Amino acid sequence: MRRRMYFVLPDVPTAEQTMNDLLLARIEERHIHCLGRRGTPLGSLHEASVLQKTDVAHGAELGLVIGGLGGALVGAAIVFVPLLGGSLPLVTVLLTALGGAVFGAWASSMIASSTPNSRLAMFGKDLDEGRILMMVDVPASRVDEIRDLVLKRHPEATQHGIEPAIPAFP
Repeated sequence: MRRRMYFVLPDVPTAEQTMNDLLLARIEERHIHCLGRRGTPLGSLHEASVLQKTDVAHGAELGLVIGGLGGALVGAAIVFVPLLGGSLPLVTVLLTALGGAVFGAWASSMIASSTPNSRLAMFGKDLDEGRILMMVDVPASRVDEIRDLVLKRHPEATQHGIEPAIPAFP
């Protein structure tokens, strides 16, 4: 199980040095993600993906649940309130629930792809001021070691917490 740690660094050169320190500590580059103000060139830093910048994952999860429930309700209405005089098998409820879940996840993720990640809202002021947000996914057993390494080598960095577990999709 990995934990996501958040560090705010003052500028790109400091973030690049921090990333180098993390690489030397055997944290793979694919587990280090950086985010800056829109339009800020990040140089050699590994930029956060769309899944990390937006609420796509949260939107898809929410759409899956709501669409599935809506589909199940529509299926139940079709089965138990026959409008044309015919009857449909009970499996219709399952099929409409699956269809609703797929459609809900798709539609909701399309809408959420344009919404900034709600987990990163607390970093908005720092990003607007030109700072760099570094998200580091580390094994749970190394959280203290990595925190101490970053804060010791870069006292200008500030840590803003640790997620209990990495989000499912990013």
